[in-house]
Amino acid sequence: MNPSRNLKLALACAAGLLFITGCDKKLDNDQRKASYAIGQQIGQNLKSQNIDYDPDVVAMSMKDVSSGKPSRLKPEEMQQALQKLQESINKKNSEAAEANLAEGKKFLEKNKGEAGVKTTASGLQYVVVSEGKGKTPTAKDTVKAHYRGTLTNGQQFDSSYDRGQPAEFPVSGVIKGWTEALQLMKVGEKMKLFIPPELGYGPSPRPGIPANSVLVFDVELIDVVPTKGKK
Repeated sequence: MNPSRNLKLALACAAGLLFITGCDKKLDNDQRKASYAIGQQIGQNLKSQNIDYDPDVVAMSMKDVSSGKPSRLKPEEMQQALQKLQESINKKNSEAAEANLAEGKKFLEKNKGEAGVKTTASGLQYVVVSEGKGKTPTAKDTVKAHYRGTLTNGQQFDSSYDRGQPAEFPVSGVIKGWTEALQLMKVGEKMKLFIPPELGYGPSPRPGIPANSVLVFDVELIDVVPTKGKK
């Protein structure tokens, strides 16, 4: 089994990042500022993948390449090392996913008894914060909405409010919990959603969202977008 392409790319980028920024250069021109911005993105990627590596050794390897020195490991040794690293990442992710699933069940079980919380047959939980008086969208509609998404510990992973403009998307083009919730809302309504993993991203982690996470959203349905050609 070969290491994933993402792992290879992440390690390659990390090596470049460490070699370039290891000298603590000043961010005094556009190239260096852009390089730093790229490094921030790469660093977040490495962190989200739980990659365990030695920065000093990565920097040493990059220096060997730049100076034309031969590799200190044979190709098969590097391949084996990367395979073991991928296996370690998979194991940690699997353990974390199982723990998150158990914690999520406990959270939802307790949360369903909180004041105002309603639970649907699918397991979606929601609270109507303020009622709307407009149209209720269908699965075929496109809507405009403001939202803020967090984990159960309050850690935010996304927010249209922070971007300064609402998001526009098809009702059937989002996670299952959203698709169901939107069809329970009216334009102008605000809801707080508690989405179990099976109605969210399940065992597949996303940036800022660990595997099997319960997702908490504050949603404001602003409008049902008219279909082109129709009023």
